[in-house]
Amino acid sequence: MPVRTTTSCPASAPGDGAAARLPWWGLALPVLAFVTLLLLVSDPAAGPGPGDLFTRLAQFAGR
Repeated sequence: MPVRTTTSCPASAPGDGAAARLPWWGLALPVLAFVTLLLLVSDPAAGPGPGDLFTRLAQFAGR
């Protein structure tokens, strides 16, 4: 006896497609990483900057 098959597409899960929303950290983490890297490569002649802060944090974490 032949079996019937359906040709319709399966229902998509809610949140799929253009209406999907990003969690808050999905945008916050890349922005934070970009700003951090931008500050690290900024001009060190402008005075003690974030590079000095990260150096001190690394020294503190290494203890």
